[in-house]
Amino acid sequence: MAEDLAVVEAALRDTSFGGDEMFADVSRHMMEAGGKRFRAMLVLLAARFGDFRDKRLVPAAVAIELTHLATLFHDDVMDEAAIRRGHASANSRFGNSVAILAGDYLFARASRILSDLGPEAIRIQAETFGRLVDGQLLETVGVRPGEDPLDHYMHVITEKTGSLIATSGRFGAMFSGLPDETADLISDACLRIGVAWQLSDDVLDVASTSAESGKEQGTDLRQGVRTLPVLYALRGAAADADAVRLRELLTEADLTDPELHAEALTLLRKSPALEEARETVRTWVREARDLLAQLPDVPARAAFESLCDFVRTRTA
Repeated sequence: MAEDLAVVEAALRDTSFGGDEMFADVSRHMMEAGGKRFRAMLVLLAARFGDFRDKRLVPAAVAIELTHLATLFHDDVMDEAAIRRGHASANSRFGNSVAILAGDYLFARASRILSDLGPEAIRIQAETFGRLVDGQLLETVGVRPGEDPLDHYMHVITEKTGSLIATSGRFGAMFSGLPDETADLISDACLRIGVAWQLSDDVLDVASTSAESGKEQGTDLRQGVRTLPVLYALRGAAADADAVRLRELLTEADLTDPELHAEALTLLRKSPALEEARETVRTWVREARDLLAQLPDVPARAAFESLCDFVRTRTA
C-alpha cells in the first residue's frame, strides 16, 4: 500500500500546487509542514476488502485529503493559531483572508475531483462538509444553557473529526465495489477509530511528557480548552483536597501562568479523570473492533484491528 500512498501524495501535490500561484504558495506552505495522510490511508485500506485497483480510489483519497487540509486552514483562523505542525500557520504567514480563501479553494478542488466520480460521491461529500461545519459551529458557539458539557464535546468531536474519517472508509469501500452494508460497517468503524484517536490525543496532551510526544505538555490546558480529561475532572464529585483544588484551578485560575499550569497538570495526572478518559478511548476502540469483526477475515481486517490496538495502547 506504500506505493499507492506515494501515488496519492504526488497527485495531492499536483492538485494543490496547480492553478493560481498565490494559492499554490499557500497550499505548498501547508503541505510542506507534513502530515500523516491518515485519511488517505484509510481510503486505501478499506478498499483492500474489495477491488483495490479501481482507478477511482486515488482521486477519492486526494479529495479526502484536500478536504482535510481545507479544514486546517479554517481551523487555524478561527483558533487564531500561530503554529501548525511546528511551522508558522498559514494565517500567521499570509493573513486570515488569504488562509480562508485558500481553504475555500481546496474545498472547490476536492469537489471538482469528486464530480468525476459520480453523483453519489458528491452527495456524500456534501453531507460530510455539512457535518464538518456543524462540528466547528458547535465548538465556536460553546455549551448552551442546560446542555451537558461532555455530551456537547463528544458531539463536536464526532462531527468535526469523526465524520471525515468515516467518509474515508466509505469512499474506499464504495469505489472498490463493496456492497452498501459492508460500506456502512467500515464507515461506522472508521468513525469510532477517528473519535478514539482524537480522545487519545486529549489524554496524551495531559499524560505524556514533552520528550515523549515531541510537543509542549499541557498545551490544551494552557489555552483553556476543555478536553475529555478536564471535563471528567470538572464533573467529578470527589471532595478531597486535590480534587477541590483541581476544580478551582480549572475554573478560576489563569493557566497561562507557568506555576499554576504546572500545578493543574500535576493534579490532573493524579486525578481519576485521566483514567476515565483512557477508558472512554478503550470503549470507542472496542466498538470499532466489534464492527470490524463482522467483516471478512482478510489482511485488511487485521490491519484495521492493529490500528485499533495502536490507538488503544498509545495512551496506556
